[in-house]
Amino acid sequence: MDARAVPLPAGTEVGTRVDRVVGERRVPQGAVGRVVALAGSEVDVAIVGVGVVRYARDELVPRKQGQLAYAVRREAAWQALRGGVVLEATVGSRAWGLAHEGSDTDVRGVFVWPLAWASALAEPATDLVSEDGSTTYWEVGKTVRQALRADPNTLEMLFVRGVRAVDPIGEWLLAERDAFVSIEIHGTFGRYAVSQLDRLTHMLRLAEHRHVVMDWLREDPVPELDEVARRLAALSARPGQRPADAAAQGKEYVKQLYGSLYDQGQLPAREFADLVALARREGPRFELPRELRPKNAYHLLRLISTAIDWLKTGEVNLEVQEPLRTTLLAIKHGELALADVVRMADALTPELEAARVSSRLPRRPDVARADALLRRVREEVARRAVLREPGPLGADAPPPPVVAWSDSDA
Repeated sequence: MDARAVPLPAGTEVGTRVDRVVGERRVPQGAVGRVVALAGSEVDVAIVGVGVVRYARDELVPRKQGQLAYAVRREAAWQALRGGVVLEATVGSRAWGLAHEGSDTDVRGVFVWPLAWASALAEPATDLVSEDGSTTYWEVGKTVRQALRADPNTLEMLFVRGVRAVDPIGEWLLAERDAFVSIEIHGTFGRYAVSQLDRLTHMLRLAEHRHVVMDWLREDPVPELDEVARRLAALSARPGQRPADAAAQGKEYVKQLYGSLYDQGQLPAREFADLVALARREGPRFELPRELRPKNAYHLLRLISTAIDWLKTGEVNLEVQEPLRTTLLAIKHGELALADVVRMADALTPELEAARVSSRLPRRPDVARADALLRRVREEVARRAVLREPGPLGADAPPPPVVAWSDSDA
């Protein structure tokens, strides 16, 4: 495998093969980053402490051998099984009525294995993901299981306005989709979103501490690790927590910080002294983690509102209505602090619980209907294969991968 030519899906950790000058700063060969976007033959890479830098594809290599192998398998699965797609939908902000001119177009859908793939020794891919990460298809069995668990992404894909069947099997899925709906959405949509907003608040506090720690390390004289831990304890100790426990927690956080920077290739060793050297040499101001972007907070608040309406009425409408739409757009544009979003979510909790209690939705999904649906799909795929009907699930199905012995199977 040529490490300079294999696909680099969004999220792949990569190393750079060339120096690059960004403004007045030199990003050296060997810097480590993560792929965030693809632009033809060029790749945008997020590098900690620098930002997003654009490279030609052959100027990057996957950082780990396992990622290289994964990228090859992912591309091979996409090319071979893409013809088996039976259902697809545009999801995300364009489906929710929250898009702007530059918004991404995200597609989700369902595909089916040809009979020879479903009958093979090794289980084939259950996800197909485009190289830029904007399009994802789930295998029909995985789709059914996710929907039975009331997975928000799966249910939204099945119920979004404009979902389209591209094969009769897709029409069967749409005809039976109400079998997956139950009061379980109270937990997977509503309570899940509330818990995630609480988690984001904690992560935001840690991110703010990161900036504070790096500022302290530029002082003269440089504070020792124990002193930094004591200062953190004074900032973040929980009510009733013993000072010694708070200091130990602060010390562990600093260790996690320089361990994380080492893993990202920003430090030569997993040592406090190297963290000090980095702070005094460059004084990086870290970007907030991806999880803390306003987009995530507004998505979670939208989930809570969707759960309340669906539980109350028994009907789903994924297009956000006013006045919530204006509020969500303000969150998305960074006009509302995360703490304010959490307070909004907390205020909706009693309404969420009341909607659960009075909901007309069934207590559990209809597992028997879901099982009958999946069996019908499998039988239809077998019929097309045996009768050699034209199409990607019949006579034109791609041959399954050749199975070979691997030492990891021993």
